Amino acid sequence: MRKLHALIAGAVCAFSMATASAQTQFINVLTGGTSGVYYPMGVALSQLYGKALPSAKVTVQATKASAENLNLLEAGRGEIGFTLGDALSDAWQGNAEAGFKAPLKKLRTVAGIYSNYIQIVASADSGIHTLADLKGKRVSVGAPKSGTELNARAILRAAGLSYQSLGKVEYLPFGESVELMKNRQLDATLQSAGLGVSALRDLSTSMKIVVVPIPADVIAKVGDAAYQPATIPANTYDGQTTDVPTAAIQNFLVTHAGVSDDTVYQMTKAMFGNLPALVAAHSAAKGISLQNAAKTSPIPLHPGAIKYYKEVGLLK
Repeated sequence: MRKLHALIAGAVCAFSMATASAQTQFINVLTGGTSGVYYPMGVALSQLYGKALPSAKVTVQATKASAENLNLLEAGRGEIGFTLGDALSDAWQGNAEAGFKAPLKKLRTVAGIYSNYIQIVASADSGIHTLADLKGKRVSVGAPKSGTELNARAILRAAGLSYQSLGKVEYLPFGESVELMKNRQLDATLQSAGLGVSALRDLSTSMKIVVVPIPADVIAKVGDAAYQPATIPANTYDGQTTDVPTAAIQNFLVTHAGVSDDTVYQMTKAMFGNLPALVAAHSAAKGISLQNAAKTSPIPLHPGAIKYYKEVGLLK
């Protein structure tokens, strides 16, 4: 009888563990490089998700950002991730040049969030003051196939430049680009991020910089409505005493069709109910507003997000 009881107890225990394992919910937040904006904001989101979904196992993954995040979501290797709007459109259409071998039709939008500003920063002694001055210079254009690197291709092409016309091209994340500039191994870095990105703040306190303007006529030549004229306000970085015209592109939080409606509803509600926590993680979150969350996505909204937006009166 003791043996029988032990066997029954073991079977019950094994069944309970298997049931618990089957019910374990995983939420992997796909971000970007640790020196950018996506990562600290993703960490803040993960904390909100952990409170909203206490039974879930929430993790944060540093990635190469937009293109990698979207491919990982399509493959079911993440539940929510950050991306730039132009990369999201490319993924939906299956633009191979942008890093998408086929259309990613499982993707669904959770929310439009803050805008990225394309920030081209040169060392003051490089002689770079305009886009044309980049010709023959050493420039970092972001991690390969990242949103930043796709933005670099588009802006350079619109300005009549190419990677071949630069003196040297480095495909590096923000922090590494800045370190090379400090060591005089790079002349300029292009970074697509929220205003006040930590890597550029660090650079501007270490050396004299020039923030290179991107004129409105160049933005128009990109030929993509995702690129809009914007301004980097004076004193965003040390030594930048005037407003600088540039291009801005909206960011999105994206999930996939396999994530349950309730999970996405809870994640959406947790974010918009706690925006001050995101602002505390990074000032770029000041650009997030509920009013703009469901307006401009190039792909369908997830039903869970739609449920929340209907609940708060944003959608009918």
